Amino acid sequence: MEAAMGLMRRIHPKQSETALSALLSLLPHHSSDLLSQVDQPLQVLCDLESGKEYILCEYNRDADSYRSPWSNKYYPPLEDALYPSSELRKLEVEANEVFSIYRDQYYEGGISSVYMWEDDNEGFVACFLIKKDGSKTGQGRRGHLQEGAWDAIHVIEVGPEEESIAHYCLTSTIMLSLTTNDESSGTFSLSGSIRRQMSMDLSVADGHLCNMGRMIEEMEGKLRNSLDQVYFGKTKEMVCTLRPPSEVVLRLPTADMP
Repeated sequence: MEAAMGLMRRIHPKQSETALSALLSLLPHHSSDLLSQVDQPLQVLCDLESGKEYILCEYNRDADSYRSPWSNKYYPPLEDALYPSSELRKLEVEANEVFSIYRDQYYEGGISSVYMWEDDNEGFVACFLIKKDGSKTGQGRRGHLQEGAWDAIHVIEVGPEEESIAHYCLTSTIMLSLTTNDESSGTFSLSGSIRRQMSMDLSVADGHLCNMGRMIEEMEGKLRNSLDQVYFGKTKEMVCTLRPPSEVVLRLPTADMP
């Protein structure tokens, strides 16, 4: 299992689905651990009742069916499926409405879904998901971006309240991939993922949703900065070193010809 996880951390994100399928065939007795620990590019399905799209992941799956956060129904239909309690479902509905506004303000589109379920420690777990296809907006529409995807997975474990204080543990994963293919930039492909974790003890006076929202907003800011520095910053440094911009080359001093 340790070797399998090491392999998945080093595999190209675009090949992760194929690699995971192969590992599930080789290690069927570890299938539940692999499916729960390996993050895959997010997939999307349409809720036939509400007409809205929702995100598929391990956290809303039961057998081969996926629960929609909009109608609270599984597609395909499933008997004896797992559902959140009525109180938690009410918080889940509110979280989906609020997170849709957050997604529109920060991402200017895309798809979001929020799922919640009870854990074994008298608390609950919430999963906030965002998927944005950059090839359909902005630079993609202008033809500069052939392919671009941003998948964000935020899982928050909320402990039971003690003296109006609750413990929150947030684990966030961002998967990014983009490909360009035009005359100005040529063919360029960049893919990668980053994962971070943070824990906080917060007052529940403003409600769990406010606390979780602040943590996700702070974490996403940190992750965007890390991606900008690690992926784009280092890539730009390497490209400019190997292939200096034309304006820099023109300014370089030239030796006098004999």
